Amino acid sequence: LINVKLRKAIQKGNMEVARIHAENAIRQKNQSVNFLRMSARVDAVAARVQTAVTMNKVTKSMAGVVKGMDATLKSMNLEKISALMDKFERQFETLDVQTAHMEDTMSSTTTLTTPQGQVDALMMEMADEAG
Repeated sequence: LINVKLRKAIQKGNMEVARIHAENAIRQKNQSVNFLRMSARVDAVAARVQTAVTMNKVTKSMAGVVKGMDATLKSMNLEKISALMDKFERQFETLDVQTAHMEDTMSSTTTLTTPQGQVDALMMEMADEAG
């Protein structure tokens, strides 16, 4: 809508109004980028919180496994020891998957930069389109 107003102002030769419309278009684009950046930050924080919750669960599970290992080692039942070690390995595999997912999420969060001279470039583009 703003680009249409910008194009019409350029066609009428009203460059001051065209500049205002171009500035508004750039401002709206920058606001959109800022909201996207803020959304990425919120997602990153949510992922960190989820990782903390997961780590807490894993820590509790590990404490239970250690207690079970103590009891099993006292009785020296090899079947129980083997089952506990398998459970312990599965939990660590789950933790590895969750950690890898968290790292992927964090690395995909990027910041965007806005180049200088956008107003003039947009005005030139609209002027070319308007003839």
